[in-house]
Amino acid sequence: MEGLGYAISVLKRAVELDTAHKYTESLVCYQEGIQILVTSIKGVEDESTRTKLKQKTEEYMGRAEKLKKHVEELKKKGSFREQMQIDEGATGYSYDKVFSRFLDHSVHRVDVEDPYIRSPHQCDNFLRFVEMCLRQCPNLKTIALTTKADDDNHVQQNTRLAAIRKSVFTFSKGTVQVTLEFSDALHDREIRLDNGWVIKIGRGLDYFKPVDRLSIGWSDYHFRPCKATTVDIFHNKDLHRCHY
Repeated sequence: MEGLGYAISVLKRAVELDTAHKYTESLVCYQEGIQILVTSIKGVEDESTRTKLKQKTEEYMGRAEKLKKHVEELKKKGSFREQMQIDEGATGYSYDKVFSRFLDHSVHRVDVEDPYIRSPHQCDNFLRFVEMCLRQCPNLKTIALTTKADDDNHVQQNTRLAAIRKSVFTFSKGTVQVTLEFSDALHDREIRLDNGWVIKIGRGLDYFKPVDRLSIGWSDYHFRPCKATTVDIFHNKDLHRCHY
């Protein structure tokens, strides 16, 4: 029954997010909770309880399906907007948590505009983001980074980013490339996916607090404390597609 209890807690969270109009987060919880619930029902011996749980599962599935259709309608109208608030010191906001629900086979190009991809830890963050994109997007062709040049350490910045570009090219056997452009006029931090999703983070990719090496949160960003920031999510149905 432990799985059943976990399913109920996940589905309760789905309803809370649904009520708060955080639809994409809610859908992830609905899908996870329903899957666990279906598996857990198999271990319930009491027929009456099983029947009630099956009915509840159908209700959740029906709501999830309606929510999917609602999101699609908002996307078609160009009126979809969702916001995620990350509090100071909060944990549980890895790149997977923030981005993965928008990354799938429909993504061929990712545009990253972030003026601060320069220091070692910022380049590490960018590499982690790139790794996630490679893992989640089987049809990915291009990750286009636009950032500001580090006037004080431009050679080191170029060296770090060149190493990432080379590593991606080698790993993907030339099927994925990371392009690089420097812009002094860059201020906004924005990530655009060619499936239409646009994610704006107030602090860009650098929203994690530093932790000591060999401390919890050093390797797994799920456990890394965050700096306070806001994530705004939009969908642009007219976003230009470029596969190369």
